[in-house]
Order: sequence, then structure tokens, then C-alpha cells
Amino acid sequence: MAHQSIGLKGILILGTEEQKTKYLPKLAMGENMAAFCLTEPSSGSDAASIQSRATLSPDGKHYILNGNKIWISNGGWADVFTVFARTNVTNENGEIEDKITAFVVERAFGGVSNGKPEDKMGIRGSN
Repeated sequence: MAHQSIGLKGILILGTEEQKTKYLPKLAMGENMAAFCLTEPSSGSDAASIQSRATLSPDGKHYILNGNKIWISNGGWADVFTVFARTNVTNENGEIEDKITAFVVERAFGGVSNGKPEDKMGIRGSN
């Protein structure tokens, strides 16, 4: 299942201890479902050409993500998403660079929507 491999792998390998403690037990027990959100309408799975953006909120406490993803396995029912978006990052020389960053997003945060499930020929265990 996408949930057991790619959906939670980013948290497992690169997540903070706080993220691992918060998300992995419920994902491992099947209480929550995870999804990996990279593919976009204009870029397919070419990560270098994604258009989704994340900007730091005015209070500097969280990021606001804007963009569209498509063909996300488990996207219709996942509780936790690893979402990739472009961010402005200041490098060690003080210059701003455009980078791709992974974010852990909970459906419960709000602002997450999905279209109708596709009637696919083969993979019917995900939507």
C-alpha cells in the first residue's frame, strides 16, 4: 500500500522526533492513513517543476500552502499528507533561493480538498 511505503516514509526517515511520536504510532496501527503529494497537473511527477508554493504566515509560526496536486494515492481518505511545495530559503550567504520543501499536513488543519474518486482500471485499493 502507498500508505505503508511512500506515504509515511518521509516522516519515518527525516521527521523530527516530535513528528515521529505524533504521527507514526497511529499510522502504524492503521488508525490514520498517509499520502505522498508530489504530482501536479502541469508537472506530472517532475519534482523540479512543481508550482505549489508555501509562504511563512505573517506571525511567522506556520506556513500557508497554495497549489494543486493530482493522482495522489489515498488522497481522498488520508489523514496525514507529505506535501511538496516551493519555498524561499535564505542561504549561508544571505541570498534568497527557491527550494522545494516537504511539509507534514493534517487534513484536520483545514483547507485540504479533493475531487471525486477516479474510476481507474486497475488500482482500486486507493483513491
